Amino acid sequence: MSEDTFRIVVTVAVCLASLSMIIQAGIVFGIFRTIKAVQEKVNHITDRALPILETTRRMLDEARPKIDELTSTALEVAVIAKAQVVRIDELLIEATDRARLQIARFDGMLGDTVDRVQETTAAVQSTLMRPVREVNGVLTGVRAALSVLTRGNRASVDHATQDEEMFI
Repeated sequence: MSEDTFRIVVTVAVCLASLSMIIQAGIVFGIFRTIKAVQEKVNHITDRALPILETTRRMLDEARPKIDELTSTALEVAVIAKAQVVRIDELLIEATDRARLQIARFDGMLGDTVDRVQETTAAVQSTLMRPVREVNGVLTGVRAALSVLTRGNRASVDHATQDEEMFI
């Protein structure tokens, strides 16, 4: 390669490198402008958000003792409520046990009462009804005897036969 060709190649390379640097400088300048615009928007948003954040922080600082107090009160109420629920549960268990015992006693008493009523009914029937039946039988016999005696005429054999035929 001749020296003139070498110089031309080096000159072209230097020109390309210079052009490349100029393009890179333009791109960096564009990036700088974009970053500057984004920074202005962020600053604008930050300016608007800072008072809101300060107000929120101040509200949280003011509310923190109240929140702590509410939390502790809620915890105390939960502990008391749990104790009450345990007491009510024990009371219900005790009442249920007592009710079961009373029902068992009542059932036993009712069974005994029914048995005694049945025994009494049997005793009354055997004690009172037998004499009543006997008296009734005697009275029936007396009535029949009186009926026969008061009727004086006896029915003829024909009449008695007719009565018997009716039952046959």
